[in-house]
Amino acid sequence: MNFNKAKIISYSKMNIEGIELDLLQQVAFVGRVSNPDNQHNHLTSEKLCKYLLKHHHFSPFEMVNICMEIETTRDISRQMIRHRSFSFQEFSQRYALANNFTTRECRLQHPTNRQMSLYSDNQELNNTFTTLQQELIQKEKEYYDFCIENNVAKEVSRVILSEGLTKTRLYMSGTLRSWIHYLEVRTGDDTQLEHKDIALKIKEEINKIFPL
Repeated sequence: MNFNKAKIISYSKMNIEGIELDLLQQVAFVGRVSNPDNQHNHLTSEKLCKYLLKHHHFSPFEMVNICMEIETTRDISRQMIRHRSFSFQEFSQRYALANNFTTRECRLQHPTNRQMSLYSDNQELNNTFTTLQQELIQKEKEYYDFCIENNVAKEVSRVILSEGLTKTRLYMSGTLRSWIHYLEVRTGDDTQLEHKDIALKIKEEINKIFPL
């Protein structure tokens, strides 16, 4: 899904006696607080972190933070901000013009699981669904521009716009423990496919600095 993007913009740094530790080493270092003679044993950091994860000893993972820049649609960002252990900063339609839109794929309702949907192989339906969205976006842009040109406040003009077709950008910051829990929840099959897609992209990014 091209409208979904994720990248790390910052994460915790730790410098111990002139040595800069990566995230694995940071988690292991604080995890060994009760074993100070072994705190500088960085060779077994990954092994310790795997043990901590396996046995749900999560408190050391609360000592490091990661901040992501995320691009998605506003209906998906509404789901994301329900994860209350994170801090968020999102593009505001109250202060800035909304001018980025996207269409979505057509999927069918699952016959037995209301939390899932199915890909549609009905090309005529798929094309019609795309056309309807394109027409709606064109109308919404026309009405929104009319409001802005006539000095209607942005905080009011934005009611014209469909959240599912309007793109947004946000920053999402939390501890590594919060990210681990978020990914456990949002990469499952009962997550809306668009949200699962962004969660998998987040996981791919985090894997660059901490193996999950």
